[in-house]
Amino acid sequence: MPIRLEAILQDQVDHPAVRDVLAVLADACAEISRLVRSAAVAGQLGAAGVVNVQQEDQKALDVLTDELLTARLMECSAVAALASEEQADAVCTDRTGGCLVAFDPLDGSSNVDVNVSVGTIFSLRPAPDGRPAHPEDFLGDGRAQLAAGYAVYGPQSMLVMSFDARVMAFSLDEDGAWVLTHPALAVPVGTKEFAINLSNRRHWRAPVISYIEDCLAGRDGPRGKDFNMRWVGSMVADVHRILMRGGVFLYPWDAREPDRPGKLRMLYEAHPMALLVERAGGRATDGVRPLLERVPPSLHARTAVVLGSADEVERVRDVG
Repeated sequence: MPIRLEAILQDQVDHPAVRDVLAVLADACAEISRLVRSAAVAGQLGAAGVVNVQQEDQKALDVLTDELLTARLMECSAVAALASEEQADAVCTDRTGGCLVAFDPLDGSSNVDVNVSVGTIFSLRPAPDGRPAHPEDFLGDGRAQLAAGYAVYGPQSMLVMSFDARVMAFSLDEDGAWVLTHPALAVPVGTKEFAINLSNRRHWRAPVISYIEDCLAGRDGPRGKDFNMRWVGSMVADVHRILMRGGVFLYPWDAREPDRPGKLRMLYEAHPMALLVERAGGRATDGVRPLLERVPPSLHARTAVVLGSADEVERVRDVG
């Protein structure tokens, strides 16, 4: 008999607030899956005509999914505060204890209009004891996370999460229930795949160019084997592939924005994905330091990201 997510949460999550918040997030992601699936029919594709705090043009589904997640989480008594990639400031309640929730409501939303996989990323942190939460309470290192996960909306909708040492994956069945399909994901140690936007090559630092050129040289080059390049342009989709079959994902510093350490957001993307990848046996760094040791200086701080199969991530760090 299929094992449903609610049974796993009830039996295996000891922290009541984490259990309650993960259940709310799972239900919200199932609802977002339906929104994404019906977006074209409902006329919800295209731009919303709004620029968000990241100075990015929002899609209509960015707005809808952000509003949905915010509403569901604010109704949950275990949520002390939330922070969204789409909102300038954290939303704090007067509740004490429970969880702080950071999320990217629709990662890769620029792909929605062309029917490419997108997703939702989330991260849970402990709320302070004895007082209501403040926005700066989100600004801890990645190892402070109580749980993290993402949903990917593709040919199948899948929910990947970690609330202990394991990384588990659930698939959305026809009845709208999340069913356990992958009890323990493990990133393969070796790989022959890398994911990077090669069109930005001229903007990278020399060590990253060197690493990619060695991969492209194939069996005749210093690596002695052929590599395939994969790039979806949706972090959820690219990281999901790595968790399933290995590989390395790189989003390095870019000379077009020299004052930024990278493009991806630490709280909403890098920290939760780093937790999942490391707990699945991989590695995650900014090219120098482990991502989980990084402390964001602000809610929307950015970082470079290199994550995936352990040996490849180490190699990128060595050339950096």
